[in-house]
Amino acid sequence: MNISAAIKLTIAMAIFGSIGFFTINTGIPAVELVFVRCICATLFLSLMWYITGGHKKEQWNKREVLQTCLCGVFLVLNWVFLFKAFNEMSISIAISIYNLAPIIVLILGTLFLKEKMTVKAILATAVCFIGSILIVGIDNFQSVQSLMNSGFVWALLSAICYALTMLTSKTIHHLSAYSMTFIQTAVGIVMLLPLCDFTVFNELTTSNWLYILGTGIIHTGFVYFLFFDSIRNLPTMVVSVLTFVDPVVAILLDVLVLSFVPSLFQTFGIILIFGSILYIMLKPTNTSNDNTSEEKQVPMS
Repeated sequence: MNISAAIKLTIAMAIFGSIGFFTINTGIPAVELVFVRCICATLFLSLMWYITGGHKKEQWNKREVLQTCLCGVFLVLNWVFLFKAFNEMSISIAISIYNLAPIIVLILGTLFLKEKMTVKAILATAVCFIGSILIVGIDNFQSVQSLMNSGFVWALLSAICYALTMLTSKTIHHLSAYSMTFIQTAVGIVMLLPLCDFTVFNELTTSNWLYILGTGIIHTGFVYFLFFDSIRNLPTMVVSVLTFVDPVVAILLDVLVLSFVPSLFQTFGIILIFGSILYIMLKPTNTSNDNTSEEKQVPMS
């Protein structure tokens, strides 16, 4: 295993884990924050794409470009919904629901791609559902209003959009990770520009701006560069396991810095969700397909 690549990916996932903490300190709504994030990512990653010479070797394919644009719509919606969830509920709870994405991929693959869902996958899905109810609270499922106010719907929509991002990028083989991200974030700029309220930037403090630029440059530009630079040199299984650094850091920050104290039921629900996801991700796979990581893999945050 490439130790340097593993360290880079671990650092990237650890920084990703702090995005919820940064988000709630930016002082701006989700749409405007994602818009800034898209601008920073487009500029930073296109620069790295140029510096590394990747633009010279790019294989453009019209179908894949259009597919990447659709993927970009899902990715941007995923970010917007996740940031909305951070504003409505604890980061730990939002991240736990958001990380249901792999389970949702299994469900969507069964419904639309005619993939066979194993007994193991059905069991993991059921356990995750129970875990979700426990961490959000049974009371919040008694009415649509209370469910919306809890932030659960935003977190779930974010997970669904992330799952759709993974599914739509699954058959893209010719475009590099840099060109894909460039297209996706450029789509985000065009998509969110008419929806932005630029007056929200008028009375921000220096601290707000530092968190905003940190979210855009560090969490989206620098960290995506580390992510793409490392996963191509690591086995898929290692990448899958190291992505758990993201939610672990997020939950630790929520508990240690933001003083979130989960109840016994919430703690059990979090364990159920991540235990089930880990169970699915570590299931035996065909070793012939597990030697290298997918370069096109999309980061979790």
